[in-house]
Amino acid sequence: MNFFNLLKIALRALNRNKLRAILTMLGIIIGIAAVICMLAIGQGSKESIKAQISEMGSNMIMIHPGNMQRGGVRQSSDDMQTLKVADYEALRDRTAYLKAVSPVVQSSGQMVAGNNNWPSSISGVTPEYMDIRKLSVEDGEMFNEADIKSAAKVCLLGKTVVSNLFPGGENPIGKVVRFGKVPFTVIGVLKSKGTNSMGMDQDDVVIAPYTTVMKRILAVDYLGSIFASALSEEMTPMATDEITEILRTSHRLGEGDEDNFDIRSQQELSEMMNSTSDMMTVLLTCIAFISLLVGGIGIMNMMYVSVTERTREIGLRMSIGARGIDILLQFLIEAVIISVTGGVIGVIFGCIATWAVHTLAAWPVSILASSIILSFAVCTFTGIFFGWVPAMKASNLDPIEAIRYE
Repeated sequence: MNFFNLLKIALRALNRNKLRAILTMLGIIIGIAAVICMLAIGQGSKESIKAQISEMGSNMIMIHPGNMQRGGVRQSSDDMQTLKVADYEALRDRTAYLKAVSPVVQSSGQMVAGNNNWPSSISGVTPEYMDIRKLSVEDGEMFNEADIKSAAKVCLLGKTVVSNLFPGGENPIGKVVRFGKVPFTVIGVLKSKGTNSMGMDQDDVVIAPYTTVMKRILAVDYLGSIFASALSEEMTPMATDEITEILRTSHRLGEGDEDNFDIRSQQELSEMMNSTSDMMTVLLTCIAFISLLVGGIGIMNMMYVSVTERTREIGLRMSIGARGIDILLQFLIEAVIISVTGGVIGVIFGCIATWAVHTLAAWPVSILASSIILSFAVCTFTGIFFGWVPAMKASNLDPIEAIRYE
């Protein structure tokens, strides 16, 4: 018997039991829709994290004072004063893998403009900091090397600070604001960046020349940290090794001495967050695949019932010449039709569910073509795997006993 005749017989059998076939498909439909939706949410989260980290500077490297022991007592990194301006200059002049380097000194306090005030922090940096953190000036201008050398009292404000200090919408350029008791002339406003992946407001920032913050606000001769950016994301590990070597030499650390600085890169943060996202995606996808398993068991159950109900029909067909392989293929085709049809509907429902999640919950989503291909592959496999045993049972029936079956 040819394939098309078997297909017609299978479709005719399914048509006689439409409701049962549809109910059997539900497990496959729900499973496939869940798999596509979960994978889309997981992929969307990864792409969102990658985009936000890229906005912060995907090849950014942060150098902080490290923990170390003094007199048997471990010192906190906040108490350490191991990073100096000389370290920044050594990195700036001697590295081959860094594109930009900037010292960073920070202080928290109250920003005041007229009758308005706002709690914020001021960061003392160099112009290279803008490139490292992917910042840009929307209005006004950036301070220059002359301002750094003279410790000029100038600053740039983020949009959050501007909206709170100048709620009337007036232009802050040229206005004087105070940080504590120190007056600063506003020379620029930073372009808005919104919140980052950790929920921090990237617009609540004030930047000024690092020499100004060191001398006029903190009165210190050491740096809080050093920010740098590698030539490319791929060169970040080489840049990190080079920074370690230069700082150990600069700090005169011996071969057995512990580093008195700590180096972190955005690449590490990206890998950690992607690892967490991947783990959650795998967990959610495994739960979704359980629905597919339940759907497959439903197909097997339906096919067993169908074989039992049609035992006499099978016996009659075999007695007039149908081979065991014909009976096997007939029931196998029925199982695959149910599975693949449920898969097609499941893909449609999965795309609709993904769109709903993106629209209603505002979650980042991304449907991959590979997830749809995987879904069809799983559907076909599910139909063959769970339909095989009932089909084998039907093909192995004895024609005489099948005809006598009541």
